[in-house]
Amino acid sequence: MNSDYKNLIENALLKNPKFYKEIRIEENISTRIQYKGKTRENISISSNVGGCTRALVNGGWGFSSFNDITKAPNRMSESIELAKFNNNNYKHSKNLSDTKLSIPPTIKKDPRKIKLSEKIDLLENYKNLILSEKNIQGCDIVYADIDKKIIFADSNGNEIQQEFVHVICRIAANSSDGNEILESGFSIGSLGDFGIVEKLEDEVIQSAKKAVSLIKAPKITGEKTTVILDQILAGVFVHEAFGHLSEADNVYENNRLKEILKLGKKFGNRDLNITDGAKIPDLRGSYAFDDEGTPSSITPLIREGVLVGRLHSKETAEKMSEKPTGNARAISYGFSPIVRMTNTIIENGENSKEELFEDTKDGLYVKNWYGGMTEHEMFTFASAETYKIKNGKITETVRPVKLSGNLFETLKNIDGIANDLEINQGGGCGKGGQSPLPVSNGSPHIRINKTLVSPG
Repeated sequence: MNSDYKNLIENALLKNPKFYKEIRIEENISTRIQYKGKTRENISISSNVGGCTRALVNGGWGFSSFNDITKAPNRMSESIELAKFNNNNYKHSKNLSDTKLSIPPTIKKDPRKIKLSEKIDLLENYKNLILSEKNIQGCDIVYADIDKKIIFADSNGNEIQQEFVHVICRIAANSSDGNEILESGFSIGSLGDFGIVEKLEDEVIQSAKKAVSLIKAPKITGEKTTVILDQILAGVFVHEAFGHLSEADNVYENNRLKEILKLGKKFGNRDLNITDGAKIPDLRGSYAFDDEGTPSSITPLIREGVLVGRLHSKETAEKMSEKPTGNARAISYGFSPIVRMTNTIIENGENSKEELFEDTKDGLYVKNWYGGMTEHEMFTFASAETYKIKNGKITETVRPVKLSGNLFETLKNIDGIANDLEINQGGGCGKGGQSPLPVSNGSPHIRINKTLVSPG
């Protein structure tokens, strides 16, 4: 921590010693390159520095953010005054020991050392490969890398500096049947590895061919059927349909969900195990400490079909008489931390992927994702690829579909989990106006019976 930051932080934390206080200072440098069709629409390199203060007075929080870090002590005084107007009866526990650490970023192939011209040439190549395919109408390509340094300190004596380098990329090819735009693509991401966006020629060409194949692909009619989800879409399912309900701030404020989501309640078959954890290493949702200075953890959520845990900030843990899990996160210094997922996975089962297909007489194979959303226990998410299954074999391509339903019914209808877990790092999570927060999700192939599907 440089001396200027250290002095500002110390001065801010000295304000009104009887109250608990914390401060975050962030430095960000990001590169973004975007293509739409033949046009390179955007190239930008941006940087910013700012911070926020938070104070707890009589069980209520006060929060203030700033771009001029020299104002940190003044903003802490402001946070203390704001906190006096809030009272939610939170009793903050003082740490038994303080932590002073500086944690470097995870780096494999450093994107910060790659010339901008090299990044542009790489994406130009992918664009040209897509547009060279017959019947392609256009493409969408977005690349970004972000170098983010976060300094957290509080009046308990914690001083924690962490740095993260993210790489993300979305590549999609567009076709058209004359009435609607059709798309096939993929999203990828990493912590500190530019190598993930290199040598993607085969995947890019395949996406273009899939987009063309959708032109003549039929739409399905709405129905309930058996679906096999690939690892990416199953990861989106566990994130959207179950992960958000595991965030304790969604539960402790809702008496109905408190009753439904009682620990010890059975939600699935014995082969269903779900875990979230920032302590899982080297993923985009990984970190050592959350934005409240709580150490990260690996949190079992479902074990052998039974609900055994949930995700917490310090406050939700205290209010629900459970342990903090290190899941308090803020997308930037402009926001106060809230309970968020990190790396959320369905763990491997004992079946092979082939066995799931062999036992499926009639159904759909759904792959990849276009997004999803959840409203308490109800969910909807969309596939990017869909294929019919007949007598254990993939028979034809159909248009993408939406899958929707009730989480608790759907978990009970999972009747097959393969042993081929893969992690998807190409997405981001939205909640409370904070989006896209870096997360990862993953799963093996899973089979779900009686799933409501409709045209995408």
